[in-house]
Amino acid sequence: MKRNELIRLLLVAGCVLHRHGRRHDVYHNPATGQKQPVPRHADIDEHLANHIKKHLAK
Repeated sequence: MKRNELIRLLLVAGCVLHRHGRRHDVYHNPATGQKQPVPRHADIDEHLANHIKKHLAK
């Protein structure tokens, strides 16, 4: 999955950028209180993308 697509899905789900890291950006869902790092690779593995969506886009 492309990183831009994943970020777009997270933003639609109500997530916000918490902070920039060195190799990852950390996104936070204020509704659930969950935080999850998102790598800065152009392509993100489908399993990892599903894990991030499952944690943040509830």
